Amino acid sequence: MTDHYSVHQRDLRTAMTRGLKGCCPACGEARLFARFLKPVGHCPACGQSWAHQRADDLPAYLVVLILGHILVPIVVAVNLRYDMPIWVQMTLWPGLALVIALLMIQPAKGAVIGLQWARRMHGFSGGR
Repeated sequence: MTDHYSVHQRDLRTAMTRGLKGCCPACGEARLFARFLKPVGHCPACGQSWAHQRADDLPAYLVVLILGHILVPIVVAVNLRYDMPIWVQMTLWPGLALVIALLMIQPAKGAVIGLQWARRMHGFSGGR
């Protein structure tokens, strides 16, 4: 009995890495995003349609999870070492969190789209 996935195996690591870099998870040649978080309709290099992607809230959850694990120990360490006024902390930490989150959200969404494509989720079952 032949597994239907073995004929056209899609490498998960490659697809997610390409998506993380903002490239097409299928071919790695063209850009995945037309705007900040808006994927292109289809890849101009390989023709893969990205209309099936359903990244929705998962990238935001991943960013919050990772950002919290990075930022909270830094906040605690800085508070133990320095005695900063509360207004500095109320300005510094949310601003830093916002900048880091904005830098992380597009790569996270690209990786999630790559995951969906590699695992043939949400209509990505056909094609290469």
